[in-house]
Amino acid sequence: MAWSAPMTAVAGSVFTAAQFNQTIRDNLAETAPAKATTPGSHFVTSATNQIAERIPAAAVDTNGGTTTSTSYTDLDSPAVAGPSVAVTTGRSALVWVAGSVADSGTGSARMAYDVSGATTIAAADNRGIGSIASAGNSTVIAATVHLHTDLTPGVNAFTAKYRVSASTGTFGSRRIGVIPF
Repeated sequence: MAWSAPMTAVAGSVFTAAQFNQTIRDNLAETAPAKATTPGSHFVTSATNQIAERIPAAAVDTNGGTTTSTSYTDLDSPAVAGPSVAVTTGRSALVWVAGSVADSGTGSARMAYDVSGATTIAAADNRGIGSIASAGNSTVIAATVHLHTDLTPGVNAFTAKYRVSASTGTFGSRRIGVIPF
């Protein structure tokens, strides 16, 4: 159902039950209080005169892990994916990743995320965090935020991915969060 423009009352005219239901009841059913189902959610415009509830999500994995892969992948040891969150989005979402990142050699270690589901976007350095070691074993604790405006509306999963330029990358206290719009 969609919101509709209320009728204009005219002095002396009869206000029927059908008019009341369309103008008052049905329009009130299209408001945020009527549609709210989840504490902590927010509302976005989903179309002209329509709103949709959006629910932010975050995931944390405080365990450490490593990889020697030079392309974005899941961790090798322990073999684990993520962390990951799946949320219903419109065309936009604010995504953040954070964690500790280290490289055992003189290369770089990076953590980013990919998007799957309604949208497919590969992990990329410009949407992640990294450590560049000049003398080996350089650890960085970092976070970054990226605003996507290129999503396909629907359920989208955001999953942390990892890579190195050389040597072994170590990743800890890994976090990802998404605020969908």
